[in-house]
Amino acid sequence: MRALKRSTSAAVILAALAGTATLATATPASAASYHCKTSSHSVDAPSYNGPDSDNWDFEVTLCAMRSGGTIYTTATVYWDGPYTAKNRNTSTFNKAKFQLQTKRSVSGTDPVMKSAAYTGLEYTLEHSNSYGNAYYSTGTLKYPAGSGRYLADGYIQLDWSGDGKDYRSPILFTASPVV
Repeated sequence: MRALKRSTSAAVILAALAGTATLATATPASAASYHCKTSSHSVDAPSYNGPDSDNWDFEVTLCAMRSGGTIYTTATVYWDGPYTAKNRNTSTFNKAKFQLQTKRSVSGTDPVMKSAAYTGLEYTLEHSNSYGNAYYSTGTLKYPAGSGRYLADGYIQLDWSGDGKDYRSPILFTASPVV
């Protein structure tokens, strides 16, 4: 009887070790990953009417990820500014921001669950490289999610220097896929 208990105990221990080995060798494919969508929008600088190109071509990648009970959202803004952007330096904008939003996907208008304004965009826009190009990455928003589906959304707002106006209408981009 004692031999049976030992062999049963050994079998239980080996099974437990085998299960641990399986868990320890889980592949990276099982890890959560971001689901992203990239879209673009061109904006004409209102303070310039000359013959040279003055458009700012923005490309925004919005990403969302679900990991456990948390939703993570982030964005990266890329741009191809006018070649004169390097000469304007800090006089191009009074303010500029990227507004990142974590939204719950519902039928109708998706409600904003969490939002943050990233005003560091202004500095980066005004300190583009010698071709007027650069990029800006937001931080990551974390939201404790329920069983619903969520997405990342966002927009740029620009307040151009010298036009006597505050922020212009939001420049909208396509939201990330739902997670």
